[in-house]
Amino acid sequence: MAEDPIYTTAVHAGEDPLRNQGSLSVPVYQSAVFALPDVEQGAAITEGIQPGYSYGRKGNPTQAALEQALCELEGGTAALALSSGMAAINVTLMTLLAPGDHIIASNCLYATTHSLLTEILDPFGISVTQVDATNPENLDSALTDKTRVLLLETPANPTLELIDIPAAVQFAHPNGLKVVMDNTFATPFNQRPLDHGVDVVIHSASKYLGGHGDLIAGGIVSTKEVISQMRWHTNKILGAVIAPLTAWLVLRGIRTLPLRMERHNANALAVARYLEGHPKIKQVLYPGLPSHPQHALAQQQMSGYGGMVAFDVSEVEKGRRLVDQLRLCTLAVSLGNVETLIQHSASMTHASIPREQRLAAGISDGMIRMSVGIERAEDIIADLEQSIAQL
Repeated sequence: MAEDPIYTTAVHAGEDPLRNQGSLSVPVYQSAVFALPDVEQGAAITEGIQPGYSYGRKGNPTQAALEQALCELEGGTAALALSSGMAAINVTLMTLLAPGDHIIASNCLYATTHSLLTEILDPFGISVTQVDATNPENLDSALTDKTRVLLLETPANPTLELIDIPAAVQFAHPNGLKVVMDNTFATPFNQRPLDHGVDVVIHSASKYLGGHGDLIAGGIVSTKEVISQMRWHTNKILGAVIAPLTAWLVLRGIRTLPLRMERHNANALAVARYLEGHPKIKQVLYPGLPSHPQHALAQQQMSGYGGMVAFDVSEVEKGRRLVDQLRLCTLAVSLGNVETLIQHSASMTHASIPREQRLAAGISDGMIRMSVGIERAEDIIADLEQSIAQL
């Protein structure tokens, strides 16, 4: 079987030695302002009519290299790099929506995305209906004449439930909806939503794209028309600007993304298999396990199953004790690092969501979310074993 071209793409994505004095490493253009050739051209550059740079809030050559890399990885035509993953979600929704519009969203989302929908957008007149999007019939029942966007995560955070991407697109497009998908968990190594017809792909680049837990950044990949509106209108006003050094760090992370994801995928499968066989574990959720309710769907729309594993130890107190007793695995709320990170969802990332809503979204009291790192799989499993033995 031929090797996936992403291995080569990731190494060279966004590079342009001729533009950068022959430098193979894209320079960090640490400048907020750029000299303009004359008034006429300066005005055209400032408004995005002519290529070039005028002010860092609208773009920077280091940022542009990262955006080109994101396009190449996801198979898009344009991209926008931003200061965080939440900035990417904000800019996307504020570009695509207006007061009076309606969003359909999956009921299992990153907790801060949920808060954005319910605490910020809803009071400003953008309503949301959250449904179990694994069933396409639920999407149809939530549709109104004001619906403009279908917002999804697949695999979802933290339950790892999957959405049938082609089915979601087949529902959305005839009804005039844009499909927005968070691809942070899967990464373009394991899944390319644009290939299935998704309109906008979002990343928290703080996670797998950066890969080392040393930056906060976000990215959006879509069409030139959509990205242009985001860059020259929405984010020109909002100002969620990525720092040049941060853009460079994400680019450096992307160079090793395929190699890291290979290891993340393999280790996560090994950990999931171990946990599934343990009598003290109530349930294990990992798309690569045949026991996952949507394993067949994962095989259809994913080329790998990712580094995230969710498992249930039944009770809140057991979940807290398990993560507190670990020695190698790090208690932390993020994911996608080379180190293994683990957290108790009900106490940490999803603590702000009312218990009834949390349970309805499939996030049980004892659910543990684990971002499996690239350490030796046997060492990760041994650490889990010593902690679980104490429950």
